[in-house]
Amino acid sequence: MTAVPNNSNSLLERLLSGQAIALAKSITAVENDTAQAAELLTGIQPHLGRALVVGFTGPPGAGKSTLVNALIVELRRREQSVGVVAVDPSSPLTGGAILGDRIRMSEHTRDPGVFVRSLAARGHLGGLSPMAARVIDVMDASGRDVVVVETVGAGQSEVEIAEIADVRVVISAPGLGDDVQAIKAGILEIADILVVNKADLPLAERTVSQLKSMLSLREGEMAEVPVLSTTATTGEGIVALADAVEERKGVAVTAEDRAARALQRVRRLLADATAQRVRQLIRAVDGANVDDLCAQVQRGELGVDDAAARLLRQLQQPEDRDGA
Repeated sequence: MTAVPNNSNSLLERLLSGQAIALAKSITAVENDTAQAAELLTGIQPHLGRALVVGFTGPPGAGKSTLVNALIVELRRREQSVGVVAVDPSSPLTGGAILGDRIRMSEHTRDPGVFVRSLAARGHLGGLSPMAARVIDVMDASGRDVVVVETVGAGQSEVEIAEIADVRVVISAPGLGDDVQAIKAGILEIADILVVNKADLPLAERTVSQLKSMLSLREGEMAEVPVLSTTATTGEGIVALADAVEERKGVAVTAEDRAARALQRVRRLLADATAQRVRQLIRAVDGANVDDLCAQVQRGELGVDDAAARLLRQLQQPEDRDGA
């Protein structure tokens, strides 16, 4: 057997052909920002927008991982290939993902139609790892029919999922929070589908009623959001959830929507690359100059915005000289 050259071009070709090993290697390259990552991310751009990205978010304890696992079973029954990006809490020692979600989904490890990747949140408060968007793109390019994104479960700050998912599923559990909590602004307002999981527990019907009452006060699309009951451990309500996701896809995921999301992806990549470049330049600047700016800010002699402007001018000067 002839060995396949291990270069970025052949890796890209194997990724686009749907090879699981190439998908794993590509995600690793993107996560670690290796030399292959930039070429891979450029190469996959024309192949994005085919997968349906379904985001799951909600407070800790709502049973997101178990619900996602049950949905995977139903999607596979419908012969759809699935990629899962599970954003786990970070280890305080290594910064890596604790991998709780991957353990819960271990039953799918032998299924080539399912690929699960855990990402560390690394202290990010928006519910998603900064690398999540890139990993989703890589899974999309690999030909997965559905990419499921499960956020870390930090609560109402998890609105970033709205910018990245085609369909947003917000999960609650019976008795989580008081009556007022159900009508607060935040993650509930980004929902395309509301799910009350653990419907076999007391207060489940009350929680469903609260959510429906909240929606009745809204106007426009928010008033049309379905409220579903599920029990992920038994599979109750999972078929209805999969049907609701499919229905939402037909209604909301238009060509214009896909084009707007594609533009958002490129903007995000550009912003990430620019931020990385600035960090590299800052490391190259005389540390004493940066420390002096920080000291001036601490003493109240200089505002943060003014300090940033001065630092940017310092960063531009070496490049100006190089280009002269």
